[in-house]
Amino acid sequence: MAQIDLETIKHIDKDRNSIHAKVHTTYTVFEVDGEKYFQLDTYGKSEREMPEKISQTIQFDRKSAKFIVELLKKEFNL
Repeated sequence: MAQIDLETIKHIDKDRNSIHAKVHTTYTVFEVDGEKYFQLDTYGKSEREMPEKISQTIQFDRKSAKFIVELLKKEFNL
């Protein structure tokens, strides 16, 4: 599991990139101590031994969600 750290996020250029397979994804919205969080969970590919096991989780608080939305708008010219 991971939470976006805005202190360390930066753009990098990679020599090699690839398109990943699409996988089952769910999201959850919850509050802890009055702070709202948005969480994405991705699940293993159907060929995996335990395909319904969560593979990755990423959490956003309000500040990191706003940052990502603005970054996506910029990068995709939305």
